Amino acid sequence: MSLYYVQKFLYELNRDENLQSAYHQDRLAAVTPYQLTEEEIGALTGPDIGLLYHLGVNGQILMHFAALHQIAWADYLQLMRDGIEEHGPVREGVYAMTGYEGTDAHAQRLQSHPPQPNDQE
Repeated sequence: MSLYYVQKFLYELNRDENLQSAYHQDRLAAVTPYQLTEEEIGALTGPDIGLLYHLGVNGQILMHFAALHQIAWADYLQLMRDGIEEHGPVREGVYAMTGYEGTDAHAQRLQSHPPQPNDQE
């Protein structure tokens, strides 16, 4: 897996109008110069927000990619939840390092074990 190259592509896509134009004209050709797996290419050309999130793409980068595709904020958040549901926990990157399993798992854990007043100490 090449999370670095996925995020590099998205970072550049988010900032470069020429790359955005090329991506809109031919998504596959736009991602070809990057060292990506078939899975990553499919997620970027789909686009598959949930899979990209599962792969470990940082949410700050991913939200701009979603906006490029005119995906509304609430839909973007749901696509990330769906990605966790379909593909499992985040594989790599900052979310994997912290053990973050998504908003639904976090909310469920809080319901099972509500914070106690002494938890703040």
